[in-house]
Amino acid sequence: MSPNSNEEDIQQVLAPRLAQFAAVARHEHVTRAAHELGVPQSTLSRAMVRLEQDLDVTLFARKGRTVSLTPAGRTFLTTVERALAEVEKAAESVRADADPTSGKIAFGFLHTMGSETVPALIRAFRADHPHIRFQLVQNYGEAMLERLRAGDLDLCLTSPVPEAPDLVARRLDEQRLRLVVPDDHRLAVRKRVRLAEAADETFVTLEPGYGLRRITDDLCAQAGFRPRVAFEGEEAETLRGLVAAGLGVALLPPPAVARPGVVELTVTAPRAAREIGVAWLDGHPDTPPVAAFKRFLLSRRGRLLPEAAPEPATAPEPATGPAGAATD
Repeated sequence: MSPNSNEEDIQQVLAPRLAQFAAVARHEHVTRAAHELGVPQSTLSRAMVRLEQDLDVTLFARKGRTVSLTPAGRTFLTTVERALAEVEKAAESVRADADPTSGKIAFGFLHTMGSETVPALIRAFRADHPHIRFQLVQNYGEAMLERLRAGDLDLCLTSPVPEAPDLVARRLDEQRLRLVVPDDHRLAVRKRVRLAEAADETFVTLEPGYGLRRITDDLCAQAGFRPRVAFEGEEAETLRGLVAAGLGVALLPPPAVARPGVVELTVTAPRAAREIGVAWLDGHPDTPPVAAFKRFLLSRRGRLLPEAAPEPATAPEPATGPAGAATD
């Protein structure tokens, strides 16, 4: 092989001949190896000669059609057999993942959907597909979309529903957001509130880059103010804990289980909600398990989310004052 040949050239030359070399080495006979491989004996003989020429190494000691490995040939065979075994292992793995009845789905979703929504979805799907396996990935929206583009995920549930030329996204449901306040907060006696009434409050939010953070900023802007952020986190229930500790207020989706120490208020203006959608890579072929789960998710439009936990009981709302300060 030329000294100027690069690694890619070596792979292109060697890869098609490795199984042929292993068969000849195993049988120590070109004709029997050719019969096993289903190729003419003359074709296999020429291939082995070219392999030795490309490597610039003698792999076989020949006596007629019978051959034996040289020391270099035995060394090469050890590595070739290991490489072929890894190729076969990889092939078995991808075949198993694509199996219609027991294959695998790489599914991404938001942290806020991990405790209730996703387990309920998978339970319902596996009622008809009991042996399908899932690789579950929790992350924030932009990170999941990057993993989708990298081929690490087949599908992801995210919010906001992305608009990108390389992705296909479908809206599945809408989730109302609540203003979460400490139970001793001035607004805690209320059930409903305009977001503008929290303009002077300190907020705890998710970090920039999270879809819910972007929605929070947009809703506050619609209400006429920019939120004063004291704490940024990565998970909604941590934010609820911060609210319960009196460290601020937050706009959050409903919890799976009502948390003590906070009161969750319906936001009447602006309309506080986030769209939940499913996204996948445009033009990416689906395995049968992925196609089945995609159909299942699309069939759940409008009923993707479980019932929200009931709001904690609150004291009666104060009467409306002349200026309407306590109205909802």
